[in-house]
Amino acid sequence: MFAVLKTGGKQYRVQAGDVLRVEKLAADAGEKVQFNDILMVGSTVGTPFVDGAAVQAEVIDQIKGDKVIHFVKRRRKHGSKRTKGHRQQLTLLRVTDILEKGGDKSGVKIALGAAAAVAAGVVATAAVAAATSKKKEDAPKAEAKKAETPKAAPKADAAGADDLKQLSGVGPALEKKLHAAGITSFAQIAAWSEDDIAKFDEELSFKGRIEREGWVEQAKALAAEKE
Repeated sequence: MFAVLKTGGKQYRVQAGDVLRVEKLAADAGEKVQFNDILMVGSTVGTPFVDGAAVQAEVIDQIKGDKVIHFVKRRRKHGSKRTKGHRQQLTLLRVTDILEKGGDKSGVKIALGAAAAVAAGVVATAAVAAATSKKKEDAPKAEAKKAETPKAAPKADAAGADDLKQLSGVGPALEKKLHAAGITSFAQIAAWSEDDIAKFDEELSFKGRIEREGWVEQAKALAAEKE
């Protein structure tokens, strides 16, 4: 029996015993994971997914894909040119079981993309921050003045933040992502090393956008203009 699963924005036709490479998952080698987004299993076609169906797999290793060469040239006032290689981070899996029913009750860890796991962590942190803020608002009046000072600090930071939307390809949504990661100024981006670029590219799921759009070079020029 075969199934068609969806993960990392791609679809895979699999059978028990198949070995496949998928976008990096938040799992360690030897762990068993389960995919619940099943588009088709046997002769059953989902609408869009098949209820209760699942594909279980064992993580063999975390690997990198073949090197892809990126060449970026920007013909602008602060133009730049760069050639650099990139290797996509992948997870190597072996399919162990295909379930037509009962996948939602199996208890096996859900296969979650690394970027989604980071986003979930950001949401959890925001929830904790919101809960803490609520406690401060409900505190006695005697403690209100003490709570006022730390609450005013984020507003001051936001007011002094650079307009990151000046960077090519950055809109309100991407700017919000950068702010959530603590990036609020051109100077921060201009100081990024290759390791920093790789880190934020993976954690924020930019998929090579930082190098492709030349953010570091643009940030250096914009930071210099501010001075």
